[in-house]
Parts: sequence; C-alpha cells; structure tokens
Amino acid sequence: MTRKNLGGMVEESHPRCDDLGSAPVRQGIRSKMGARAGMRRVQVYREAQSGYRYCLSLIAVILFVGAACARAQEAGSGATTPQSDQKTNQANPPEQTEKTSRPDTKTEVATKDTNTTFKLRVNLVQVRVVVRDENGKPVEHLSREDFQIYDQGKLQVVSTFGTETPESRRDKAEAAAKSQTGEVSEKENALVAMPQRFVALVFDDIHLSNSDATFVRVSAKALIESMTPTDRMAIYSTSGEVTQEFTSDKEALERKMMGVTARPMTGTTSSATNCPDVSHYMADLALNKNDPRVLGVVTDEVLQCQFQGDRTMLSAARTLAQSALTQELTAGDTDNSYAYRHIEDAIRRLGGMPGERIMAFVSPGFLLTTQQLDEMGIIDRANRVGIVINTVDARGLYTPDVGDVSKPRTETVVTAGYKSTYRTAEQFESQFVLDDLAAGTGGTFFHNSNDLKSGLLRAGAAPEVTYVLGFSPQNQKLDGTYHVLKVKLTGKQKYTIQARKGYYAPKKLNDPQEQAKTEIQEAVFSQDEMMDVPFDLQTQYFKSDQPGAHLSVVSHIDVKGLHFRKAEGRNWDDLIVATVIFDENGNYVTGGEKILEMRLLDKTYERLSHTGLTMKSSFDVKPGKYVVRQVIRDSEGAQMAAKNGSVVIPF
Repeated sequence: MTRKNLGGMVEESHPRCDDLGSAPVRQGIRSKMGARAGMRRVQVYREAQSGYRYCLSLIAVILFVGAACARAQEAGSGATTPQSDQKTNQANPPEQTEKTSRPDTKTEVATKDTNTTFKLRVNLVQVRVVVRDENGKPVEHLSREDFQIYDQGKLQVVSTFGTETPESRRDKAEAAAKSQTGEVSEKENALVAMPQRFVALVFDDIHLSNSDATFVRVSAKALIESMTPTDRMAIYSTSGEVTQEFTSDKEALERKMMGVTARPMTGTTSSATNCPDVSHYMADLALNKNDPRVLGVVTDEVLQCQFQGDRTMLSAARTLAQSALTQELTAGDTDNSYAYRHIEDAIRRLGGMPGERIMAFVSPGFLLTTQQLDEMGIIDRANRVGIVINTVDARGLYTPDVGDVSKPRTETVVTAGYKSTYRTAEQFESQFVLDDLAAGTGGTFFHNSNDLKSGLLRAGAAPEVTYVLGFSPQNQKLDGTYHVLKVKLTGKQKYTIQARKGYYAPKKLNDPQEQAKTEIQEAVFSQDEMMDVPFDLQTQYFKSDQPGAHLSVVSHIDVKGLHFRKAEGRNWDDLIVATVIFDENGNYVTGGEKILEMRLLDKTYERLSHTGLTMKSSFDVKPGKYVVRQVIRDSEGAQMAAKNGSVVIPF
C-alpha cells in the first residue's frame, strides 16, 4: 500500500480534507513535504477512523441495552401472569413495543392531573358501646337510629353499624378456620379459635391487704370460668411478682392467681412500734398541701408515745414528727410509682395484642398526691392503643377505718378526733384514681358493693351484646390532637352507656411511604376485616422431614377493585401485602411484607381484570395452631383490605 493510495483514501473518506486544494496541488504539497508529511496524514486518517468506529460501536451498545431493558421490563411485568402471556410479550420486537406503549400528549396530561397527589385513606373511627339498664344488664335489639355520636361537640353521621354477640364472635372464628385448605380432622378444626378479646387482669398487690387479697382471689375464679373460646387472659401484679402471659388455659390462670397476696414494696416507716402512726394521706396533707395542723397532731403523738408527755422535749418531738412525715410521703410515693410502672408494662403488653383490648384493674385504690402526670400518662397510653380500663374497688362496701386494732394505740384524747377524720378522708380519696382510670378510657368503676364476683364479671367478661358504631370525621385536621367523643341515645330511656371517651386524630406524614407503613401497622394489629380491595385468603402447609412445616398463605386479588394510573402506555399501581402469623394466644410469631409493582399493558390488564391476581407468601413454622392476618394496601387509591385466617399444623 503506497502513500498515494492512502492519500486518496483519506480524501475519499473525508471530503472536508479537500480544503487543501485540488488533486494536483495536493500531490505537489505532498511531494515537497516528503515521507513525514505522508505519515502524518495516515495518522490523522487512523485517528478519525477509530473515532468513528468508536461512535458506531457506542450507538450499537446503546441500542442493544435498550432492547434488553425493554425485554426485561416485559418479563418483569408478566411475572404475575401466566406463561402464555409472557411468551406473547417477549415475541414482540422491542421497537414495536416501544411504539405501541408510548401514549399521546393528551393522555399524559389527563393522568397527571388526576394522580399527582397521594390520596390519604379515609379515617374511620370505631366506637364500641355497651348499653345497660337500671339493673346492670345489657340492652339488646338497638339499631343505628337509636344512637347519636358527637365528635368535639359536633354531631356525626354513623356510617357503619354492627352488633357483636357471643354467636357473632363464634361465627367469625369459624369463618377464619375455613381459610385452611387440605385435610384437617374435625377434632383439630374444632379446636381452632381465633382470639378476639384480650383481657389483662391486674392485681394491685402493693396496696391490697391480706384480707382483701383473699376475697379477690375467690371472686376472680368466676371471671376465669366465664372465658369463651375466643378470649385470652393474662394476669399481672403491680409488684411485678405475679405474671401469667395471655393464654386460654384456665387451670394455669387459676394457679397463678393463687400467688396474689399483699406485697407492699416499702410499707410504713413506723410499722414496728406504730409511734408515730402516720399515714400517706397525713404526710401529703402536711408536706404537699401545707396543712400545719397535721404536724401538730403528729408532734403531740410523738411527745406522748416516746417522751411520756414531757413538754420539755417538744422540740425533739417536732423534729421526729417532721422526719416521720417525710419518710412516709417518700414511702407512699415509691409504692405508687411501682404500681404505675407495672400498669404501664401491662398496657404495653396488652397494646400489642391483635384484637379487642380490656384491662381489669383490681385495687383498694391509692392517693394521687403530686403524681397526677403518672395517672394522665397511663390514660393517654391506653387511649392511644385502644385499651379500655375497667376498675374494681377490692374493699367492697367498706366501713370507716378505725385503725389497726392489733397495734398499740398512740393517739391522745386531743388527737383521736383528727386521726379518725384523716383515716376516713384517705379511704374516700383513694378511690379517685380508680374512677379516673375508668372514666378516662371509657371503662366502668365498680365500687360500694361486696358482690365482687359481679364486679369482676362486668370488668372482664364479654357482654351479651356490644354495638360497634363507625363514623368518618368531616374536615378533620390531621394534627394528632385528642378528640372528645360523646355517645347518646335518641330516646329518653334511663340507660347507662359505656363507650370510649375520645381518640387521637392521625398525623399527616409528608412521606407517603411512612404514611402507608403506619396504616398497615395499625391494620395488622386489629381484628377488623376491611374489603376496600376484594380478595380471598387461603392457608395450607407442607410437612417435610424436618421438625417444622412450610406454611403458605395464598391471596387471590380482584384487579378490578384496584386504582391504576395510566403512564407511558401502561397501567401503574403498587400493592403492599403484609402477612403476620400469630400463635393461638395472639403472640407474634413471624411475618413478612411484599411489594408488587405492576406496570401492565392494556391487554394484560384486561385479562387480569377477568382472572384476578394470585400472590403467595411462605413461612417456616413449628407444628401448632396459628392465626393468619393479611393486610393489602393499594398505593394509587390508598385503599386497604384485611382478612383473618387460621391453620392447624399437627405434630
């Protein structure tokens, strides 16, 4: 190959090089420049040629990657469709698919206008109502028209209404049991009972006396015996010494309850000598409420019981009286703090159970003193997780306290009247905390009666009939504030209404993903079924050589109930499917969440609208009885659906 040929190739390949002149001129220039000039032109040609080859190669790679991505997207969107549809999509050339999937300008603008914001799900507030007559018996056969519900003083429209009875709870449990496919013996299937009511029985053994504790243990047996197959009960104590987690085993509950006895954490500072005889009420009255008479009464008592009335020791007696009051206030407040902390622990445990949550608090009561914030905190926590606190005064119909007759009397003729007044006032004010806990959470306060058996049954047993009212607040501000509720009857019957006193409005989250996560979490730990998105739930298991089993939860979703967004020639929507497995006592076992991203072609969407969509979630569990709770959320329409199922895996 000669330089001349090379020079001609450069000229023919790159016409812009003709700016150097005509062919004879170029040849003359080349002859004068010699071999080095020819070499430089060859180098220019090679660099230009390699640059163009690089551009052509880059364009080819881009086209190849684009075609591969188009095929991958087709395969991804068809992952939830049958195999025949996948073949159809993959058979289309990438250029043709890109052409047919590109919408026109009008369609893009229309879909943007209707789908630019994330729609928040309508907040439905549910209120459980128990109506009792003058004899304390639940009133039946009421309808939606018999109730009125007020939110912040404004009358609301009752949009949903339901009636719960022992029969309806049993039907609900049986419906959940039917979700299991495969062979299940009638004996095993009859034992499946989806827990719906969770009762935490809390004994205040810090403040209970031994006589009250004995009376309470005998009376509480009736409550345990009244448990239905859908009830789960736990036993806790304010001392923390008695704990039985949620179970349906009545024998285990009765055995644990026998351990309830008086367990004061600090006791009284003068319990041995009873000199001076100072109560928590007296210490609070003297030090927190600055009543000078209390210090004088205690000083006179110390003067008599320790110094035989020697008035010259008045200063020393006053110092001892002041010290005794301070120690008693600290001891009493410490006992109360122990009680509050263990009540909070019980609320925290009960708040995580999936169903109706009730706390039955049995106590003789105690003084609030300066710990009102602790009481308000318990009421606030209970309301946030939907717990109703029913309280029972363990003292029954009590008489005025005359003091402990087994201990030596220390009061004088002058102080006896004051001490009697203080004891009576303390008995009366001790019930305030029980009344506040019940009133603040929509519960009942049973007191002034020795029929503790009936009181405990009212506090923890399922009523014969419960009305469930639902309403959607109009123009609600999503600011997380507390809303006061009031339920009334339209008639003039003299009935007693038990219902929650309020609720917290949800907070608007700027992040749609966080909003979806919050809604799903609330729905998972509920027992209410929602059908905004119609779907069927089935459970099945497969046993292997290993000790455990493989549990499959299969969902068949009706695609017509979803809200798709049209974009780029496809139908867009994301489904979040959360599945949680609880054991038969409502304890969390395992769970998982799947996100299904759908970018469906029109043909695929049309076919799935008729056939539906099937999803499957799998879990490895041990043999036993389980409750399955599945929640589905549609991201475009912000719709929710939830269903319950159950499964029995034999050993």
